[in-house]
Amino acid sequence: MAIADKLVLNRQRHLKWRVFDKLEMGLMIICGLTLFGFSLSVSFDILTRTIGHPWLWLQEVTSTLFIYGIFAGTAAATRRNDHLYLTAFAEAMHGTPRLVIELATRLVVLAVAGCLIYFGYLNFLRGFGSFRLPSNTPIASLYAAIPISGVLIALFTIEQIVNGCRNGFDHPQTDEPSAASIGAAGDRGP
Repeated sequence: MAIADKLVLNRQRHLKWRVFDKLEMGLMIICGLTLFGFSLSVSFDILTRTIGHPWLWLQEVTSTLFIYGIFAGTAAATRRNDHLYLTAFAEAMHGTPRLVIELATRLVVLAVAGCLIYFGYLNFLRGFGSFRLPSNTPIASLYAAIPISGVLIALFTIEQIVNGCRNGFDHPQTDEPSAASIGAAGDRGP
């Protein structure tokens, strides 16, 4: 099994198109890299301030990694169906009531994605008038993550709506091994 296969969840495969699997893998890699970079930059910021020679540009790096990590993670969570929504309520239902709840939930997510796209783009455009210090980089470089995330969230939500209407939202979960079976296989000892 390739590392890419481990990053892309097969959970709820009936709601996903394989063409977006590489995009999901890329988002997961971006999330990992931004988390690692964020942690590293905060550590270096603390270290350089402690020794009395702060690197002021590290705060810019830290905020950039944080913001891009948050918005890439939001898009990845939407694709993986790991975001917060009425899961327990919807999964307790079957047939038409479940379809209605699943569609309503995803339409709300789609509306939020539309707001991210529209207002994020407006903020992006306005961000060329403000600059980050000490680099004098336009703050638009931070705001770019917002509409990009909105587009990805909308894309993944539309994917789930189309596939959910086509295949149904109600499918048994048979893809991921349970924690109990993993623990039992790993507890064999010497």
